[in-house]
Amino acid sequence: MGKITNALKKAADERLQRIERINRIRENDTLIIKKMGDSKVDSRIIAYFDPKALITEQYKILRTNILSLSKNKPQKTLIVTSSIHSEGKTITALNLAMTLAHATHRPKVLLIDADMRRGRVAKYLGVDQKIGLSEVLAGKATLEEALFHIDVENLTFLACGAVPDNPAELLDSDAMKKLLAQMRNEFDHILIDTPPIVSVTDSGIVGAQTDGVVMVVQASRTQRGVVKHAVELLNQAHAKVVGYILTNIEYHLPEYIYRYL
Repeated sequence: MGKITNALKKAADERLQRIERINRIRENDTLIIKKMGDSKVDSRIIAYFDPKALITEQYKILRTNILSLSKNKPQKTLIVTSSIHSEGKTITALNLAMTLAHATHRPKVLLIDADMRRGRVAKYLGVDQKIGLSEVLAGKATLEEALFHIDVENLTFLACGAVPDNPAELLDSDAMKKLLAQMRNEFDHILIDTPPIVSVTDSGIVGAQTDGVVMVVQASRTQRGVVKHAVELLNQAHAKVVGYILTNIEYHLPEYIYRYL
């Protein structure tokens, strides 16, 4: 009986130690994602504030998976979308873009905010960028006027611009096709943030012009049937879904990982 009691006590002690480690990790991550100095970048852009944070490591794994999708034909232009709103697609696109720009071979990365209905890229970066994609496609501004940077090397942004009357038509225009063709020659990776596919057709239009679509799905919120319907809509538009990103997940870090932290 004494051996069983000691074994249970040992197991309980080890569990408490694991919980303490996890709490310390979470506390550290909370400190990591706090804004630094006068930065106006949203605190959820973890890859900007700390490239070595635990969450940033997950984006690095995502980067590796995307780069290895096709050895023969690299996925140069990808859109990031979701089934419905508020699943974390824009935050994901921003973190992924910064992680790609941090790669050892220093690729040139462009993030386009093609959500011309309620784009958030400029807002999350804390910049007041009035000129964007809608003005470029409508012929009201040049691409040079619309492109902008923050203090991340090799990373360029194109904001959404003012809300136009015809966003779907602009995305399906020759001007959009020419813009993507030009950008393919100038950048190594192009990420395009688009509206949720179930709400509007924009993602399908842009997805058909790119190498693939990455779907963001929020855990414990988005129903499987909704995701299936979203994928069907993308397939109907001849947009190829190359992978899924699950957001809003909490998971336990195994014991053997701690020695590397």
